[in-house]
Amino acid sequence: MRTLRALAATACCACSFALAAPLSNSELTEVCAQAEDSAHCGRLVEAVQLKRLPNLARREGNVLSVSLYPAGSTNFTDSDDVVNGRSYSLWDYLDGINAILLYTTAGDNTTFTLLQRATNRRIELPTEPQLAPDTQHLVTAGVCEARCSNEIAVWSITREGLRTERVWSPAAAWTAAVAKWKEAALLSFESAGPGGTGTVDRTLDDPSWKRAP
Repeated sequence: MRTLRALAATACCACSFALAAPLSNSELTEVCAQAEDSAHCGRLVEAVQLKRLPNLARREGNVLSVSLYPAGSTNFTDSDDVVNGRSYSLWDYLDGINAILLYTTAGDNTTFTLLQRATNRRIELPTEPQLAPDTQHLVTAGVCEARCSNEIAVWSITREGLRTERVWSPAAAWTAAVAKWKEAALLSFESAGPGGTGTVDRTLDDPSWKRAP
């Protein structure tokens, strides 16, 4: 399982979920300390978030029901199928864009599913996204030792979904990375590799970015 963190609207709805917040690294470590696998870790996090966000979602057996806005709901159903089995767990609520983030597992693979509540659009992301201060962009850091794209990606957010805007491939020596926004157009990457850890800052207009077609 990857490191836990790496694996890891309107005023009305913002007030309803005012307590929304991702678990801190220390909380995540404590909650998942006894997890049997990634899917179990996701379910343990969900148990915490369901209490923090009581009007947002509910679980009945293998079905997670998430409320849409302004009305309705949509379901995510876990499957134990040996080949195509998947599990979904409530991970966070991004109030700046009225979206739900689900921790998703399929076999040994873990991703995140972003649900836009106003349109019921679902977008699969490689890692936990970080929302920009302007709420117009997300960033994901798909960097790990194996089975990763090894790309930092910036996504633009629209009502119709997400679109990859630009990507950057870090040094081959990086085996893990976390991307954080310092400002609306400035990112900070915390990296780890055989040579140790480090931090790199990069603006969105840096020429090392590749523009997505």
